[in-house]
Amino acid sequence: MVHRLFLVAILAAASLTMPAPPAAAAPARADVQLCEQWGSATIQGKYVVQNNRWGTSATQCIETTGSGFRIVRADGSVPTNGAPKSYPSVFLGCHYTNCSPGSTLPAQISTIGRLNSSISYTYTGDSIYNASYDIWLDPTPKRDGVNKTEIMIWFNRVGPIQPIGRPVGTTTVGGRSWEIWTGNNGGNDVISFVAPAAISSWSFDVMDFVDQAISHGLANPSWYVTSVQAGFEPWQNGTGLAVNSFTATTENGGEDPPPSCKVAYTTSTWSGGFTANVNVSATTPVNGWSLNFTLPSTQRITNAWNATVTPATGAVTARAVDHNASIPPNGSQSFGFQGTYTGTFTRPDTFTLNGTPCAVS
Repeated sequence: MVHRLFLVAILAAASLTMPAPPAAAAPARADVQLCEQWGSATIQGKYVVQNNRWGTSATQCIETTGSGFRIVRADGSVPTNGAPKSYPSVFLGCHYTNCSPGSTLPAQISTIGRLNSSISYTYTGDSIYNASYDIWLDPTPKRDGVNKTEIMIWFNRVGPIQPIGRPVGTTTVGGRSWEIWTGNNGGNDVISFVAPAAISSWSFDVMDFVDQAISHGLANPSWYVTSVQAGFEPWQNGTGLAVNSFTATTENGGEDPPPSCKVAYTTSTWSGGFTANVNVSATTPVNGWSLNFTLPSTQRITNAWNATVTPATGAVTARAVDHNASIPPNGSQSFGFQGTYTGTFTRPDTFTLNGTPCAVS
């Protein structure tokens, strides 16, 4: 897989936040433990927690909470002059086909007015790690594979570790001072902002850092923010580190652009049952898609075809299957499902394709 190729390429490099491979986020309640290498779960109904143990075969376990996660086991260690063991984190958006439910990301930079985020960390003194907030940027609304540019915000650094590349100066972002590093890890460009002292909690506008990436020639306003993530990169130990809370919310930057996608939703009903055929079209190419919509509370899906549709009620995500994963420019893909209902039959009125609102017919 791609992430393993990256590891070979950067054995002499410093920190790299590696993306997790495809994995569907499963609903999770508080205090669910994830020990699988790529294990993930949903919290607060809108964020994904991922174990993402990409740099070691040693056991790592994290435990979800109502608003974040904690590392409860972190075996093994790796050299501090190379890549970290893992990147356990919580995110909003799409990352290696794993999309948070109903996410507003990916979103085009030029359409985002603010991306307000709050984070609170718990640190420990017996580990070597950084506390890293990641922002991923790409020329396309990408939801799979590696993005073009990674922004790393180092809230804390413990031990003899350093970011990718070299220091290129200092700046002020969000009213705080930062040391700037730039480089490339062999797969994507990286710009890092390192705090001079530990920051345990902060509320800020992510777009202030995106603007910095643009000013350094590492992105432009036509690109997309695909995900924002908060977690840790441990080299040694890591048990006890925690993201206590994480939030991220986008605000539109002005007049909405014309919809780049359209959904045709056709139904057939009978007493207590129905079928729905859904045609999704897009003006620009989509490589891997998910469609989010909310079923009326009186409806329940019993089976589906040409897509994986979960859960059966409420806020639903339809994900592409292998044979229809790509939508060509000005093309479309279709899927359908059957269900039951009570009372008066109604249909969903809003749909988002990979986080982009669609016109509906």
